[in-house]
Amino acid sequence: MLDVPLDSLYAWFGLSLASVALVGAVAGLPTTPPPNAADAATTVDRVAAAEYDATAEHPLDASAVRIESRRISLRNDAGTAHATFGFGPVTPVPASDSPLRAVLHGTPPEDAFDSPRAFQQAVVDARAESDDAAWREVDRTLVVRRTSWEGVDVVLVDA
Repeated sequence: MLDVPLDSLYAWFGLSLASVALVGAVAGLPTTPPPNAADAATTVDRVAAAEYDATAEHPLDASAVRIESRRISLRNDAGTAHATFGFGPVTPVPASDSPLRAVLHGTPPEDAFDSPRAFQQAVVDARAESDDAAWREVDRTLVVRRTSWEGVDVVLVDA
C-alpha cells in the first residue's frame, strides 16, 4: 500500500526533464523586441514627401544601423529589421567629416558649399558610397532633413 508504482517514477522524471528544457528555452529568448525599421522609414518618407524644407528626428531602438539610398536596416540583440523608403532615393550622410553633415544639422547649403554644382556632386558621391553601406553603431536618433538649393533637392539621412 505504501509502494509507488514504477511507471509513476518514470513519468515524474520525464516531467522534470521537460521542465528544465522549458526553462532553458525561455531563458534564451530575447528580452527586447526587434527594432522597428518601418517607423524609421515612415519618418524619412514624411520628410521626403514634404513640399518645403523640413527636418525630423526619430528615436532608434537599435544598436546598429545601415542606411542605403532606398532602404534602412536596423539591428539589435533581438534581431534585424529592414524597410524600404516610399519616397527616394535619399542621401545617407557619410560617416566622415563631410559638409553634408553640417547641412543635415541645419547649416544652409550655400554656407557649406561653394556652388550648387559642388553640393550636387557631394550628394551624388554620398549616394554612390551608400551602395556599399556597412553596419554602423548607433546610440542616438535618426535625423532627416529635406533641403534644396538652386534646383538641387535632397533628403539627407543619418543616425
